[in-house]
Amino acid sequence: MSGILDGVKIVDLSRILAGPLCTQMLSDLGAEVVKIEAPWGDDTRKWGPPFTTGFDGNEVAAYFLACNRGKQILTMNLKEQVAEIHELIKGADVVVENFKPGTLTRILGKLPDDVIVCSISAYGQDGPRRDEPGYDIALQARSGIMSITGEQDGPPAKVGVAWIDVITGLNASNAILAALIHKMKTGKSQNIDISLWDCAIAALVNQAHNAIASGKDPQRMGSAHPNLVPYRAFEASDGWFVIGVGSDPQWSNLCECLNIDNRPNWAENAGRIAQRDEIEQIVGDIVANHTRQELEALLHGIPCAPVNTISEALNDKQSKARDLVIPHQGVDVLASPLRFY
Repeated sequence: MSGILDGVKIVDLSRILAGPLCTQMLSDLGAEVVKIEAPWGDDTRKWGPPFTTGFDGNEVAAYFLACNRGKQILTMNLKEQVAEIHELIKGADVVVENFKPGTLTRILGKLPDDVIVCSISAYGQDGPRRDEPGYDIALQARSGIMSITGEQDGPPAKVGVAWIDVITGLNASNAILAALIHKMKTGKSQNIDISLWDCAIAALVNQAHNAIASGKDPQRMGSAHPNLVPYRAFEASDGWFVIGVGSDPQWSNLCECLNIDNRPNWAENAGRIAQRDEIEQIVGDIVANHTRQELEALLHGIPCAPVNTISEALNDKQSKARDLVIPHQGVDVLASPLRFY
């Protein structure tokens, strides 16, 4: 995997999460990534505790390690070392930046025509919100995802990681790969406009389409699913346990496993949606009498899982088998999820 992008050079002028995650993934694929940090460092270096030993042996917030492995890091002042930065960019294939729209051009001037420039911003390079700042939590609020996250009677809740930053980083890396292929085929470079806003709206997927089709806003449902029943977390005797029935045959199988009377009007998903409360109550009462381990054995073949802590997930036998935590420059980090064979 590491050699796929051999020979591709990327200058990373981004900070925080979306941009650095994007360039880290490209580094995992073999690209040479030079990250330029201001003298005071990427903001996430101080986003702790917890603090730990960084790639350079100095103390750094654990957050920084999540998206900056595999890079050569240079400390430079963007405003005072314009000539040196231009020299780096001249030899690059891609520049990734996440300044407010217009800032990069204002500081560095025109960049070479043969360089792919990926600009990541809160709301995009145009539109009425173009110049507004935006951290992930603000975008989670404005995009609507917080209106459907959390318990029905509770307050809005954000996703437990910077979800919009992560999907923006993934979209940015995908767009860069496409631009590299385009350049290889045509010889022409492109500018890429990726925004947290666009990515957040696109990632609403079925919930957005539910609203478009029905004219009604989806509501918070905790771990339940607006289009499937039963599909949620239930409380077992020793913790929370998820059951996800995604088809009518799976429902039939669940009824056999849990000795549930499969009424004719429950045989299809629409019927189960209509009687969500009763079905969830029946399943919940049965689940409450079993441990999570018992349920996994009982429900073999049905999508289900205990609600793990992060540590439990990292130490799961599948994580161990797939080497999902690896040493890098003396520091344990999450491995790339990209595998090729």
